[in-house]
Amino acid sequence: MSILIQFIFRLSLGLALGMALTNPRQVTSGYYRNHLYVLLGLNVLATMVAISAPQGFSLVPPLAVAILSYAGSLAWLFEKPRIGIAILAVIAVLSLWGAWDATAWPASADALQWILVALAPPTSGLVLGMTIAAMFLGHWYLNSPTMALEPLQRLVVLMGGAICIRALVEAVGLGLALTNSSWPSTEGWSFLALRWLSGLVGAFALTVMAWKTLKIPNTQAATGILYVAVIVTFLGELTSLLMAAQAGYAR
Repeated sequence: MSILIQFIFRLSLGLALGMALTNPRQVTSGYYRNHLYVLLGLNVLATMVAISAPQGFSLVPPLAVAILSYAGSLAWLFEKPRIGIAILAVIAVLSLWGAWDATAWPASADALQWILVALAPPTSGLVLGMTIAAMFLGHWYLNSPTMALEPLQRLVVLMGGAICIRALVEAVGLGLALTNSSWPSTEGWSFLALRWLSGLVGAFALTVMAWKTLKIPNTQAATGILYVAVIVTFLGELTSLLMAAQAGYAR
């Protein structure tokens, strides 16, 4: 359950932040309203998990995010973008709180290890959230084809930057793990290869492809590429969480 909760909080953090950074003057309010329902559903699930395991997870962050997601959807329904953006920002902060609260902090006093563990939820959340926010926005162009391309291009750029930052954190964490412990088994290397080739290298390659496709411009083709990017980033981040839980090779 800890992997599920951590994944939900990270995704909620990134998606809320991605929507908050999208200019409401260039994107119709339905984009925000509909995808706040996604946040609502995710955090209702997290709330149910927290209720079933009160000793392991705090109830406050997911419940507060679920309530705010519904309130935010009403703000966008009534065309109140300032309130809507503010709610998205608060959701991002609460999601980060929830992710840190659900984190297994290291027992050692190694400052670098603590920093890496603290950076894992926000950097992972940015990768997950910017990717799915970009995909959702690309899909939204089917509903509003006259929207400007700049918001989608901005999210794709943020997605690429998030992947680079995440790769740096993962590389330092992997180096530290290999220095402090024995080398992974063949199975461990397989998971490590899957995590890097899918969730980082493959995701960055797809980011470049989406960016070049938007230069044509072709939003439908770019959205198809972003669908694949969502799959590989989900696979990569889940693999990272699994490896962290089992062996500590990645965070």
